[in-house]
Amino acid sequence: MKNKIEFISSAEKNINLVMSLKDINEDFIAEYNVKSQRSLDVLHYKISIELLPDEKKIKGDVTLTIKVVNPDENVLSLNFYDNLKINSAFIGSKKVKYDRSETNISIYPDEKLLDTILVRLIYEGEPKSLGFGSFNFDEINGKKLIYTLNEPIFASTWFPCVDRPDDKALADIYITNDSSFVSLSNGKLIGSTINGNKKTFHWKTYYPISTYLIALYSGYYKSYSQKYISISKDTVDLFCYALPDKFEDAVRDFKGHERYLKTFEEIFGFYPFPKEKYSVAQFNWVYGAMEHQTITGIGTDFISGMKLFQDMIIHELAHQWWGNAVGPKTWKDIWLNEGFSTYSEALYWEKQSGYDALKTTLTGKFGTFNNGTLYNPDKNLFSTLVYDKGAWVLHMLRKEVGDTTFFKIIRNYYDRFKYKNASTKDFQTIAEEFSRKNLSDFFNQWVFKGVGIIEANFQYKTEKINNGFKTEIKLKQLQNGYDIYKFPIDIKFVYENDSETKEFYVTKREESFTFESMKKPLEIILDPDKWLLANFEINKSNDGR
Repeated sequence: MKNKIEFISSAEKNINLVMSLKDINEDFIAEYNVKSQRSLDVLHYKISIELLPDEKKIKGDVTLTIKVVNPDENVLSLNFYDNLKINSAFIGSKKVKYDRSETNISIYPDEKLLDTILVRLIYEGEPKSLGFGSFNFDEINGKKLIYTLNEPIFASTWFPCVDRPDDKALADIYITNDSSFVSLSNGKLIGSTINGNKKTFHWKTYYPISTYLIALYSGYYKSYSQKYISISKDTVDLFCYALPDKFEDAVRDFKGHERYLKTFEEIFGFYPFPKEKYSVAQFNWVYGAMEHQTITGIGTDFISGMKLFQDMIIHELAHQWWGNAVGPKTWKDIWLNEGFSTYSEALYWEKQSGYDALKTTLTGKFGTFNNGTLYNPDKNLFSTLVYDKGAWVLHMLRKEVGDTTFFKIIRNYYDRFKYKNASTKDFQTIAEEFSRKNLSDFFNQWVFKGVGIIEANFQYKTEKINNGFKTEIKLKQLQNGYDIYKFPIDIKFVYENDSETKEFYVTKREESFTFESMKKPLEIILDPDKWLLANFEINKSNDGR
């Protein structure tokens, strides 16, 4: 997800959004994802949704194929908001009893469960729109547009599910609306059928998907398509869907995806969903874009026809690798989605224009990040802490282990956890495996425990010695968020006609280095290539003659 929330949080229209998300904490998630759900593994969703735009209601018929880890389980707990009226509930072909809370349904089997069961719910009503707007009956210029955005835990506002990011399943999604509407979803379009004045579109996923990434869009869409030949030699279908008055602009913005895809395939590995597609669809979310698996939603305000939001487009595409193919094990690990995709923006520009372009991109994402730890952020799952500090942490890891090793880590992380879910500890394990280094200090200070960034006072003094000059360098860490950061730092010594760069390693709160040179340094530059998330205050005492 790429959003403007950090920059418009004072806007009145954003107050309700922020308030509706601030209570998504560990206590809420523990109540929402009850412990008994751990005995359920959803293998497949058959989701049939009939849209009734004039009434702003839906009719749903959803069947879950569930592997039951504990067949003696006497209650099946699913996430499903209670404003939707259930007409019938079945296990297999038998009707069953159930209880409801605001966010959950408890289903009571009347006999011992088989290893794999079918649970079917038939329901109707007006879905709630929570979080970022989980279900929306909207209009653009008087034309109806229906769309969803489930992240992080609001899929259950419109279909019953086990709404955890680590419970991936396959899905068949049937969307029925007036025959004048085009209805879109994840995966591959299998076909459409007309029944009177209604049209049903059937979409199918061939790769597992998390519930927060399942989406539907229904509107008066026009489409543009092209083909991308993957490095794997697969042919990937590309689509752009937009409403008529934005269609030409959307197509202009969309063109370039072949280059984006090729770049990410070269860096990360093959595009993860070649049997399905990659597509973008216009929706009316005012805060940015959302990386629904194989069908990214792009807010109307971000379709310019001039590629003004190209980084957003690149960011959402990167999510197909980071977040979608490799999913987070829990929402505590959200930085593995957003930090990776944000750093992918910088990697894309580095590939196109060189390292200076990467530096420019990251410099624009610099902050002090004093609002919590990167792992398990306690203030906001979607703040610049998660996005931008996450990107910087990957950049610093690259410096810590070296370029060749860093990209081995990234590619192997992708290969090992593709179509699965990974935790921050999983990523650390792979980083240590391929770097052959103990990275506990790095991950503790930047991910698990440290708050903020490096703040340091830097002093140096140069004096004449027999065979040249000696420079004494003193660095004192001043930050409050973490006691002692340990890090490599490049220091550039600039002479009259040339320069040289040396790497030092900081391990103490107050550190001293000595460097001897034949020529007198005229200037000393810390971290000239911008590898560190740090603020340095530099003082010079130069007594050399």
